[in-house]
Amino acid sequence: MNAIDTTLLKTRATAANPADYPDSPLSQALRQPVLLGLFLPIHHGGWSSSALPRTTDWSFDYNAKLTQKAEKLGFDLVFGYSTWQPKGGQGPTRTEAGLDAFITTASLASITSRILLISTIHVLYGPWHPIHLAKFGATLDHISKGRWGINVVTGHRAYEHELFGWSQIEHDRRYELADEFVSILERLWSETENFSYQSKASWQFKDAYISPRSLYGRPILVNATGSDAGINFVGRHSDIVFITSPDGGDIESALSSLPAHTARVKQSAINNGRQVRTLLNPLIVVRETEREAEEYAQAIIDHADRESIAGRSRFTSDAHAWKGHQRGNLRHGVGSAIGGNVQLIGSPEQITEQLLQLKEAGVDGFQLAFYDFEPDLDFFGKRVLPLLKQAGLRL
Repeated sequence: MNAIDTTLLKTRATAANPADYPDSPLSQALRQPVLLGLFLPIHHGGWSSSALPRTTDWSFDYNAKLTQKAEKLGFDLVFGYSTWQPKGGQGPTRTEAGLDAFITTASLASITSRILLISTIHVLYGPWHPIHLAKFGATLDHISKGRWGINVVTGHRAYEHELFGWSQIEHDRRYELADEFVSILERLWSETENFSYQSKASWQFKDAYISPRSLYGRPILVNATGSDAGINFVGRHSDIVFITSPDGGDIESALSSLPAHTARVKQSAINNGRQVRTLLNPLIVVRETEREAEEYAQAIIDHADRESIAGRSRFTSDAHAWKGHQRGNLRHGVGSAIGGNVQLIGSPEQITEQLLQLKEAGVDGFQLAFYDFEPDLDFFGKRVLPLLKQAGLRL
């Protein structure tokens, strides 16, 4: 790798995978036929750019209540996305209010007991040093009893890099740096003696020692990607990878493109003697009948916040994961009013069938989002979750 010396990282085995411990929270979650997560709406508007009235709120109290409800329903994990978007735009769902994903999920450890808590962190932004995150992670791993993890993000928007004082780092170079960063974390979490390290390009330190020691090898590692460089990173490090449907947000496009994509992601881990689970983000629009669900979806679209959607499109991005998605389609695609990577719309029975088809396409879990989170999650728990159990998707 360009200007990175990782020799010191390879002189001793890195921290064990928490899934190697049968009693770890991750291992317990992975006993489910499919993982079930909730994508917390910790930023104003959540995933959807529509002004249709709803309860969805970015506040900590609202998200804490959602997390506790998800845990009660048996969900396996929660996390929220991270953004550094500047103030701007005029639409009612413009992103101006929002919580930090790291601090939010860390705070949830004290009010939950079983659910996995994943913090999205841009590891290449600002003042992050691996020793900082290794210590913070070890502490949270201890407090949560092995339920905490990192969603490693490298940043795909130029303005975010500029916010921290430099030009956007080239796409594949970001993954080289992230590989070094996470390799250092794994080494710091595994070392039983002081550890020193010096890179030609980035981080250095002398006599580092991190405690407390993890109960299950190390914290959980997650990341989101769709590029070649990102998939190679997944194969070396990640326990769970947050994927997108390569060819679009409608169910037909997802089912046609995901089998090859998920197989490729999993093979990358196999090539490194590991396993990785894939996690997809569907936004669920469910009502008692297909007609009611379609009417609900259409109402969301009819109230689309076009100004906010247009405002977000001005930010340049080199992300690969969304390249196959349409733009300007308010139902499906990048910037849709409904939101999510895939939009699942229908009756409880139809939603169950669609999730079953996605499982058969190689998806190991679903990080769900809703338009009106609290009532829609309640409805999902009452009407869809029992059907998932009947279908063998949940125990």
